Amino acid sequence: MLDILIKQVHLPDGPKLVDVAISGEKIAEIAPTIEADAQEVIDGSGCLLAPPFVDPHFHMDATLSLGQPRLNNSGTLLEGIALWGELKPLLTPEAVIERALRYCDLAVSQGLLSIRTHVDVSTAPLVGVEALIDVRKQVAPYIDLQLVAFPQDGLYRAAGTEENLLRALDLGVDVVGGIPHFERTMADGARSVTRLAEIAAERGLQLDLHCDESDDPMSRHVETLAYEATRLGLGDRVVASHVTAMHSYDNYYATKLIPLIAESGMHVVPNPLINITLQGRSDTYPKRRGLTRVPELRAAGVNVAFGQDCTMDPWYSLGSADMLEVAHMGVHAVPMTSREAMAWAFQSVTLNGAKSMGLPDPTLRKGGPANMVLLQARDPIEAVRLKATRLAVIRSGKVISRTPPRIATLDLSGRPDNVNPADYAPVQHTKS
Repeated sequence: MLDILIKQVHLPDGPKLVDVAISGEKIAEIAPTIEADAQEVIDGSGCLLAPPFVDPHFHMDATLSLGQPRLNNSGTLLEGIALWGELKPLLTPEAVIERALRYCDLAVSQGLLSIRTHVDVSTAPLVGVEALIDVRKQVAPYIDLQLVAFPQDGLYRAAGTEENLLRALDLGVDVVGGIPHFERTMADGARSVTRLAEIAAERGLQLDLHCDESDDPMSRHVETLAYEATRLGLGDRVVASHVTAMHSYDNYYATKLIPLIAESGMHVVPNPLINITLQGRSDTYPKRRGLTRVPELRAAGVNVAFGQDCTMDPWYSLGSADMLEVAHMGVHAVPMTSREAMAWAFQSVTLNGAKSMGLPDPTLRKGGPANMVLLQARDPIEAVRLKATRLAVIRSGKVISRTPPRIATLDLSGRPDNVNPADYAPVQHTKS
């Protein structure tokens, strides 16, 4: 007997309806029709069954701390960093753990089952590191949580930061982080990229740098990162996060830089919600959108994955662990509204995010892990458009979250007869 049989769903890569059989922690079969007994039968009703969502860039040590000790009145990146500096001395392990676990519960309800979070290691004691190592252990049954040792104030701004970073890695933090554009000088920024890349190479770890999160067209540390990724053979173990300064580079330099990024094999992780909120604050008009050159990076073959970055913290007062909201905002802000690009936006928060984190391919396939989310939408584009309800979230062959379907109606009276309401209202789900 099967554990779960999901009837008549669409997969992201095909228009045909299929049944999906789950036995234990694996997908036992995917076929047009499966006739078998199962402990639970879920009527998919033509909905979309997809891999779980992935967030390759987040700050869990700060999440849900909005208003502590005050609000970011300017809405800028720099005030957010200053505000975080005021909050850090007030942190306790218990508070960080409590907020992080609340966020993880929210993430699960949204079908978000893999998260890479940066944790500040600029100052001792390493309250956030120790708290999130505990959280990682607690959520392991349902979330893949990677920790990045992140010197928020810069590797060379304060004495002892490198020692703190190395100690965090010794404690079991997974990834080497950095923020070269926040060092005191461009030279120190470049030097920090080299040192952090060497640490990652020496320890056989991944490297994920906040890189050129700035409107400054002269902030060009991603060039150094691409060089070090190639020199040290780090390749796809490297992520350049944000890279917002690329929106201000002149076209000639960008056409030189992007092939170097592609040649290095590294990934790029923009964060649409936060990048368009924090960047361009000093502009009058026209105002820059704040996102890096996503279409050009894609065209060069670079793996681009969107991240959430923040939820209700010193930098961003909104957020909901909803990666479809992230993809939806990316579609508007890039902008990218072709059918192909909108479908890619869905992929950017599923398959591409997993690839950037070094996780196994989460594509739903026979023999693969039974990790998936049932969405109240027919296809990836509709899922992004509607920010579709997560009807069921499945991890290791068990349903760990359910949400009732959204019931919506659309009054098209007086509209042309060739408008089909079914093309606009969310697909209706029949509960099993």
